Amino acid sequence: MSADQDAIMADLDVSRETFDRLKVFADLLTRWNPRINLVSRNSLNDLWRRHIQDSVQVFRCVEPRPHWADLGSGGGFPGMICAILAREYWPDTKFTLVESDQRKSAFLRSAARECEANCTVISRRIEAIEPLAADILSARALADLPMLLSYCDRHLAPTGTALFPKGVSWKKEVEEARKEWRFDATPITSETEPQAVILKIEGVSRG
Repeated sequence: MSADQDAIMADLDVSRETFDRLKVFADLLTRWNPRINLVSRNSLNDLWRRHIQDSVQVFRCVEPRPHWADLGSGGGFPGMICAILAREYWPDTKFTLVESDQRKSAFLRSAARECEANCTVISRRIEAIEPLAADILSARALADLPMLLSYCDRHLAPTGTALFPKGVSWKKEVEEARKEWRFDATPITSETEPQAVILKIEGVSRG
């Protein structure tokens, strides 16, 4: 392992086994990306910090639960990364990744096989699938908070927790969402972008 990889592993604070699986994922995404644009070309140069580390911190926001659902999984962030970490740290947790794009779904299934992640990929629209009753629900760069809360209303278990990474305008999104929804929101400052947060949301109901 190179010095750069040692430094990345130290930043992520994961075991060698988990880091090796993350590296398999990163290599696979790099190979697939020119064909289906899983992440922007510019951000691919900073894949470990912008996407992988950003997803690892989402995993650490909650305690183990039986079922984690990730909506609009796209290139696998944060859902597939969390599933890879769970392979070692939460072995009994099952993951459901929802992605309507068939090509991205094919990538996610390939990643799940190669990284030995305990996850199922559903290739349908979020609105069209049966309620998931997820204990944890995550989504990254998918929709504004009011729309995400409508997904919570359908797919999050009553005692569940939602985790939504949000950028600098997160306070405005929370204000807008409170016009229609009641919920508890705890902002957790992002490790990769100081002005961004992960919104930890519980107790979602219509206002």
